[in-house]
Amino acid sequence: MVLTVDVGNTNIVLSAYTKERELQFSSRFATDVNMTEDQCAMLFKSAADINEFDIKQIDGAIVSSVVPPLITACKEAIKRLTGINPLVVGPGIKTGLNIKTDDTAVTGADLVCAAVGALTRYKPPMIIFDMGTATTITAIDREGAFIGGAIMPGIKLSLDALSNGTAQLPHINTELNSDIIIGKNTVDSMKSGIILGNASMVDGMIKRYKSVLGDDATVVATGGLASCIIKHCENDIIINDELVSEGLLAIYFKNKQ
Repeated sequence: MVLTVDVGNTNIVLSAYTKERELQFSSRFATDVNMTEDQCAMLFKSAADINEFDIKQIDGAIVSSVVPPLITACKEAIKRLTGINPLVVGPGIKTGLNIKTDDTAVTGADLVCAAVGALTRYKPPMIIFDMGTATTITAIDREGAFIGGAIMPGIKLSLDALSNGTAQLPHINTELNSDIIIGKNTVDSMKSGIILGNASMVDGMIKRYKSVLGDDATVVATGGLASCIIKHCENDIIINDELVSEGLLAIYFKNKQ
């Protein structure tokens, strides 16, 4: 069994897979940059127990993190629970991904893993949306190379900025579901702006990216908030909540081979 740990700015996603790459369970926790090794270990053990999974079955592990202070805590937690030193996505690890950006060293580990995961399942060219703390777009060309992308404020970040930066706009739930186009009150107007505004952004960026990559580009979306936005888009978009974890798994096997 292989354990994958994806540490994002908003959530930590813990997944366990068989050597045949079948998902056994997946759990999501809120990221706390101050978490200690003990706290990480307790969270990981609790997730396994809740899913009736024996964590001692784990004989391989890999970690990806965009929160540097949590890398050591996660590594040591896994080592305490399983006795294994996990792989960490970073310089020196083989990903098999051809990255054609100005500075490959600063390409986010989450973007790399999502791209690798997408390439194991879908045919390039591809447009990948990851909707978390930030919303990122990754472009994969026809040869399967990572050629760049875009970064913008995520849904929750935008809502927090809107509420904190104004005197009269309230905080509203990020797990939004609304088809209202023209809001007749403050909350509905905010929902329209956030949900349909982001959906329109996704559709608009797909059109622009396809003008470069080709009209046959596959569009994939992942991230904790993808499902509440993608359902309102006009394009055909595949939602894969395990995209980064699947990329981590593929990178694990590439390095173990």
